[in-house]
Amino acid sequence: MDAVDALNETAFWLERELADSFKVQAFRRAADIIAGLSQEELAARVKDGRLKRTKGIGSRTFEVISQALGGSVPDYLENLRRSGAEPLVNGGHELHAELRGDLHSHSNWSDGGSPIKVMADAARILGREYIALTDHSPNLTIANGLSPERLMEQLTIVDGINDGYGQGSGFRLLAGIEVDILEDGDLDQSVELLSQLGVVVASVHSKLRSDKRSMTRRMLAAIENPYTNVLGHCTGRLVQGSRGTRPPSEFDAEKVFASCAEHSVAVEINSRPERQDPPDELIRIALDAGCLFSIDSDAHTPGQLDFLQYGAERAEANGVPADRIITTWPLDRLLEWFQLG
Repeated sequence: MDAVDALNETAFWLERELADSFKVQAFRRAADIIAGLSQEELAARVKDGRLKRTKGIGSRTFEVISQALGGSVPDYLENLRRSGAEPLVNGGHELHAELRGDLHSHSNWSDGGSPIKVMADAARILGREYIALTDHSPNLTIANGLSPERLMEQLTIVDGINDGYGQGSGFRLLAGIEVDILEDGDLDQSVELLSQLGVVVASVHSKLRSDKRSMTRRMLAAIENPYTNVLGHCTGRLVQGSRGTRPPSEFDAEKVFASCAEHSVAVEINSRPERQDPPDELIRIALDAGCLFSIDSDAHTPGQLDFLQYGAERAEANGVPADRIITTWPLDRLLEWFQLG
């Protein structure tokens, strides 16, 4: 198999099983190093030892490259494939099979770890029919949020990727944004740019410990904004992981979810295992309020795109019907709903 593909697929499976980031990046870095070499040049460097002495090529990545050049699936990758064949969760399999897309993902244009095309290609491999690229907005400087100029540049790149796939590919990369909900409830991007995007996920990232009344007012203003399509990770909580834990924000859930239902804003079921957001009791309140939902990966690397399994398990456990989940819808129906909203 192709050595670059072998390295990138190895990284994918490591990401999926939540391996340490330094291990994942070792394979992505090695793929970048050899990407510009012809098969003949790569084989020559393996044979004479130059590749093994190259900075960024370790013993394991060298082994993967060498075995791929020999025409076989590398042993290390084969083992990862076998473990990856097992589902990540015990439940939610029927609902997961109905998911067509993912409306929340990040690339290395903000705080993700991979180029846009790599994320899109991984989504296609997983069988997605569409995925939204939703890098962060300018206010979130810690996540390298996109300035208006960078976002405009990104829109051109998204168009180019879709043109490259072609109309018959059965896959569409949607131009979007995860826009910060500012303290006054405004969305952190110009109306002009928001109007050019396919998907707007609105999320609170700052002052998460604000009082209940202030947070409710802030969220309601964002939900009432006509450009908001999805309310992202609504409590902002963290329940595990390298960033530690964080309690959920306090807000009037009945008011917020009633507004979501009224204004055609889907409530995100964020699939990241460290978030599990909303909590189960809030999923049930949103369900009773008549809300629609969006099961999203919030992926920051290709392997994390498969985290939709976690969200599907939680949605099924809380009795969310498939037709109330917009990411089970065909793309035409989804885009029509966005326009009507």
